[in-house]
Amino acid sequence: MAKVKEPAVHLKKIMEILGPMFPDHKPMLDFKNPFELLIATVLAAQCSDIAVNKVTPQLFARFPDAASLAKAPLQDLETIVHSLGFFRAKAHNIKALSNQLVLKYSGEVRGTMEELTALPGVGRKTASVVLSVCFNVPAIAVDTHFTRVSQRLGLTASERPEVIEENIKAIAPEEEWIAIGYVLNFFGRKTCHAKKPDCPACPVRGLCSFNAKNPGVK
Repeated sequence: MAKVKEPAVHLKKIMEILGPMFPDHKPMLDFKNPFELLIATVLAAQCSDIAVNKVTPQLFARFPDAASLAKAPLQDLETIVHSLGFFRAKAHNIKALSNQLVLKYSGEVRGTMEELTALPGVGRKTASVVLSVCFNVPAIAVDTHFTRVSQRLGLTASERPEVIEENIKAIAPEEEWIAIGYVLNFFGRKTCHAKKPDCPACPVRGLCSFNAKNPGVK
């Protein structure tokens, strides 16, 4: 990563350009309530949102809440989520976290980072999605897209999600964290791809350290 002078100013310039392009600060997962979003986000690990959206209608039709999912036969859950990859671990986690929700919180999803990350299979990224969308708590969900874009744009030099989160929060107002999280994520999905970033069409090409080092990238 090329060192950026005045990183807060740099990020502000990036958001002034990219912000209007991605005004919808919500995940691409289908959900009706915090419980459904929590489960869908756990299932989305190392998997596309499109694939998850094909599975969750059947899952929630059979097991609409924490109580029913906690009692669900593990084999049935594995069958439903089989197409998502790592299906055994995911089936185990959604059943286990549902059981914890029932035992600790009467089946309700709670709105703090500590309570959410204490659940099986729930990391800071998943918790941040739920907190920002369902509880309007300032948070940044650091996934592979956000990591890639923030590194290429010179906003962080770290590979560790928790450090990247701290780096961005340190240079941005709290009230902008949610927007920054989704804008950089969606930009990574649409333009700043992992293997073949569309640098010629990139609206922040002039602010990008990756493009400066790789002028021939197409």
